[in-house]
Amino acid sequence: MNQKKKMFLDFEKLEPKSRYKLITASIVPRPIALVTTRNKDGSTNAAPFSFFNVFSEDPPLVVLGLQTKPDKSLKDTTTNIRNTGEFVVNLVDDNLAEKMVVCAADYPKGESEPVHAELKLSQSKKINVDYITESPFSFECKRITVLQFSNTRDLAIGEILGMHARKSLIDLKNYHVNWNKYHPIGRLFASHYIYTDNTLSLQIPPVKT
Repeated sequence: MNQKKKMFLDFEKLEPKSRYKLITASIVPRPIALVTTRNKDGSTNAAPFSFFNVFSEDPPLVVLGLQTKPDKSLKDTTTNIRNTGEFVVNLVDDNLAEKMVVCAADYPKGESEPVHAELKLSQSKKINVDYITESPFSFECKRITVLQFSNTRDLAIGEILGMHARKSLIDLKNYHVNWNKYHPIGRLFASHYIYTDNTLSLQIPPVKT
């Protein structure tokens, strides 16, 4: 491809809002983590994140991009992860999508989003944070570290201690996920999301020697 035909946008000269729009609309689709944490009063907070992904299997690590509120105060998820060192990553499928969006609303500090979204909660096995019962997969995590890159952005790294899975979704003989019954959604940009049912398979070709 002739590189001279491509435009170049200098991120050092763009405002953060413009960078955000370009990044979120081009790096797609992104998996969604509906993260549950424990509030100071013991209630459960739930917030969706699409600045999220798995990082490693040995050790099993996930990463979360945490941001502040517009007034630069910490969001509940950040505060709770700092205070307790625990969180659950609940993945989102098509059945959970609308309730996930309810959890994104800006409720007063300390209010429990699962109550507003009418989500059911279950007790975790290894940490003191409830997971979302309706989620197809939920990963119990302990905080490894939280790195602050600016006064508005933190990166949380968590180790997966265990996972809860809907019984029909995993074949325990070979640890395969049943994609005929798993229908996750991905985040695009703004209020746009995408189904992941339309897939393709590509095989890595052998290297000729």
